[in-house]
Amino acid sequence: MQGNKKYLLWCLNQSKGIRLVNPSQNLAKAYMQKSRTAMKSMEVNAKANIVEWAVSASYYAKYFAVYALFSRIGIKCEIHDCTIALFNFLFGDDVSSEVIQELKQSKKDRVEVQYYTREVKMDTAKLLSQTKFFVLEIEKIIDSLNLEKISFLQNRLKELMSELKSKDQDDTARVKLQVNPSGLAI
Repeated sequence: MQGNKKYLLWCLNQSKGIRLVNPSQNLAKAYMQKSRTAMKSMEVNAKANIVEWAVSASYYAKYFAVYALFSRIGIKCEIHDCTIALFNFLFGDDVSSEVIQELKQSKKDRVEVQYYTREVKMDTAKLLSQTKFFVLEIEKIIDSLNLEKISFLQNRLKELMSELKSKDQDDTARVKLQVNPSGLAI
């Protein structure tokens, strides 16, 4: 967990990283629609045996579902790995470890098929069922949210922000010393 906290601190310090915003049911609905559209794309590509795009659409169906959940809570994060780490931190006790692992693996698979040229063998029927199950699980969480749970999750993130900023101030200063003025790590 400590490594995850250090990574989350890094995410909190990024301009497109983790931020608290106003909760939005409208954004949550819009991102769930994006998730459903990605699932349709996944199905079309799987039926056409276009595996790389089915894998990519599967990941985005899951990612947009998590983003819908975060929008409903009032969290914004535009860095995918940070979104996944925060999902694990906030919901690791509420969903099975398989659900968390599936999101992580799905991102790895997407990167593999989009950026590298090796041939991919994938059970598309399993991909379809896993994706649908994942999105359904996130929808259940969204549907179960109430003001008390939203407040609890926001406060948990605020506590993490406070804890990490005070506890790891020295680490942050060291990291900043290792970055040159151009913003590139040295």
